[in-house]
Amino acid sequence: MRIGFDAKRAFFNRSGLGNYSRWCIDALTKFHPEQEYFLYKLKEDKGIEFESIKHAQTVMPDSFLHKTFRNYWRTKGVTKEIKKNNLDIYHGLSHELPIGIGKTNTKSVVTMHDAIFMRFPHLYDASYRSIFKRKYKHALKIADGIIAISKQSKDDIVEFFGTDPDRIKIIYQGCNPIFYDSASIEEIDKIKRKYHLPDEFILYVGTIEPRKNLLGIFEALVKSNIDLPVVAVGRPTQYLSKIKKFVTDNNIEDKAIFLHNVETPELPAIYQMAKLFVYPSLFEGFGIPILEALNSGTPVITTKGSCFPEVGGDAARYSEYGNTEELGDLMKSILNDSNLQKAMIEEGKKQALNFREEEVAQNLISYYKEVLSQ
Repeated sequence: MRIGFDAKRAFFNRSGLGNYSRWCIDALTKFHPEQEYFLYKLKEDKGIEFESIKHAQTVMPDSFLHKTFRNYWRTKGVTKEIKKNNLDIYHGLSHELPIGIGKTNTKSVVTMHDAIFMRFPHLYDASYRSIFKRKYKHALKIADGIIAISKQSKDDIVEFFGTDPDRIKIIYQGCNPIFYDSASIEEIDKIKRKYHLPDEFILYVGTIEPRKNLLGIFEALVKSNIDLPVVAVGRPTQYLSKIKKFVTDNNIEDKAIFLHNVETPELPAIYQMAKLFVYPSLFEGFGIPILEALNSGTPVITTKGSCFPEVGGDAARYSEYGNTEELGDLMKSILNDSNLQKAMIEEGKKQALNFREEEVAQNLISYYKEVLSQ
């Protein structure tokens, strides 16, 4: 098969959608090198390097018009290259498909990650909702195949966009395989010194935005009188100022460490140093950090509901969103029980095996073949 990907986020996005894009492409090129792969990239900037760049052809706009209006090329002009490359499958990795792809004789697949902006519209401004609602509707209407990254995502697409559930295939994602292996003592010491990390800490990884509720961890820390610092790794937003005010008002500055520019290869060591990983998000499409923590051998607490039990299974522990007293009690019970920590780590390693890249890559290839046979 000749398989193409919308690789904009693979090259230029360091968070969730970019991680998913890189992970899918890397897994496919690694376990199915017999296929031909094409990465459709907006510009020549080097961007983020990832393994599969070496095993795929990169396609960029080549005309003056498309080099000048690159987003137009991605949303419509790219169909010229898709047709020229004679693709069997074009996979929109993040909710979108180009206009006119139905006229290229190439089958299209789109991955739908979530519909959070529909379920919680107050978290997004009107222009964002309008743009993405239009993009979602278009992709769902024209796609030959639709992938949801969790049952929760599938249910949301059916509920908010009226898509026939029989058109949607659930294919779970995984995480970067660098989280599979233990970091060396030397690497851990290097990272610890670089970021001035304490010997023991609670970890949060994710964009620092209201939906992901980092403030809830600090509120639980205070409410349950937990004497352990929190290390928060992630891109900041205006929400960070609210967290810092709470930290200052409650005199816990010594328990708050914010890291905003951590490189991905440094994350496994940070996860493995943590005593506990807490992810108190309101809602996600999947929640990759949970899987990263499970692979890293770190006990996990996350939120009841949404997709979280699909990822954490029986290995994680769950608290009601916004119930900081319950969250604090849960954190305290795990931190004070070494046997429970060991049991959670062991169960977490087993749970993480359900999302290994080889199995998911095979699921993707099988689904592409199924779409082609329709």
